[in-house]
Amino acid sequence: MSRSQLPLILTALVVGAVVTLLFLNRRSPPDPTPPVEPPQAVRPAVEEVEPPPTLPELTEQEVDTPATPADALENAGIGVAKRNPAELVAEIGTALEAGDLAAAGRLIGDGALDGETRARLSALAASGPLRFARPDPAREVGEMEINARTRWALQLADSEPGRDRIFFDLIRDQGRWRVDSLALPPGPGEPVPKAVLLDSLGIADAFLQAALRQEFELAKEFVDSSKVSDAKIAGLCILFEEGKYRMRPQKALRAMFQREQLAGYLVNVLAGESDGIAQFSMTLGRGEGSPDWRVHEINLDQLLADYAQRVGGGDVHYTPLLKNPRGGDTLVLYFGFDADTLTPRTERQLEIVADLLRIDPGKKLTISGHTDALGTEDYNESLSARRAEAVKGFLVECGVARDQIDTEARGQTHPRRPNFTESGEDNPQGRRANRRSEIYLDF
Repeated sequence: MSRSQLPLILTALVVGAVVTLLFLNRRSPPDPTPPVEPPQAVRPAVEEVEPPPTLPELTEQEVDTPATPADALENAGIGVAKRNPAELVAEIGTALEAGDLAAAGRLIGDGALDGETRARLSALAASGPLRFARPDPAREVGEMEINARTRWALQLADSEPGRDRIFFDLIRDQGRWRVDSLALPPGPGEPVPKAVLLDSLGIADAFLQAALRQEFELAKEFVDSSKVSDAKIAGLCILFEEGKYRMRPQKALRAMFQREQLAGYLVNVLAGESDGIAQFSMTLGRGEGSPDWRVHEINLDQLLADYAQRVGGGDVHYTPLLKNPRGGDTLVLYFGFDADTLTPRTERQLEIVADLLRIDPGKKLTISGHTDALGTEDYNESLSARRAEAVKGFLVECGVARDQIDTEARGQTHPRRPNFTESGEDNPQGRRANRRSEIYLDF
């Protein structure tokens, strides 16, 4: 190696050393695979549950709830409108049962909550937990205007009549229903009114509720006695009791017409446990300038026909109410062929009549006995007398004074239906209707 080559060799050695040092000092990128720990002995897994976080206790000042029931009803807003009125009323009932007056107020709205109503609803809620009847606490009382104005009620559980319902009048606007007003039952110590609401629908409903409870004297308070006979009211009580009729949950009363002094309703009832609908109509009126509505007419023809069809059959006819030739209506009891004994059905009818007579010892009635045309006139007169006396005897057993009852034996002389056909043949159906005793209530 010559001297001239030595600098080149030294330079190459220095460069190589530098490159080697730089290579050794480079940092390797991190390994993405975590290190694998050596296997440990397998132990049963125990799940450790962390305790829930502890919330700070809130003082009464920190809880965002109204201080009083009255405060809860303030600023209720415009109210809620729903397509289904039953749903709206049911939600109000749920809120009231839960004691959430603020939610109930928002559903009802400020428009229906004036100062007096707020105070009464607050007092009702403060008196104790509200409980509504099951399974159907919300029921439609009836319509004031078809598909425009309707009245619903929340039925309170374990409450006496007159204190057992909260009424809601709903109006329909653009296909949705909202609460227009509400009426609350009287509070503790307040007298129970004959009718909570005094418009035509309220009087019609109060009358029907009294008849359903067999409260003849109360039902009579809602009628114009110069237009509706006591026998008609008693006949309706008997039909409701015997037929086990009840008001239909929806559209029980439907307005046929509404005028300033006259209103008509179609009454929809259900019989027994069935879903079959029976109907009858009522007309109410009031004098010019008078707020007092009264029942002026009750047309029971369709209800009587429905009941006769339901209980028809056998040898005993049944139509409990007939027009009296002397005017008004007459209650009618029917007997089997050649029989002068009462059936369980007629005994129940007479129990209702006895209740009416015991209320006022000054009331009197006349019982007439009748037969069909089979047999001699003398025999039939005797049979009709025994039928009238059987009715009188049962009423006396029920506590009615004998001097309140007169009897007449009319034999076969006053048939209600023909005993024979036009061709002279026997008419069994007609004869069934003639074997009877009629009760004329001379009240």
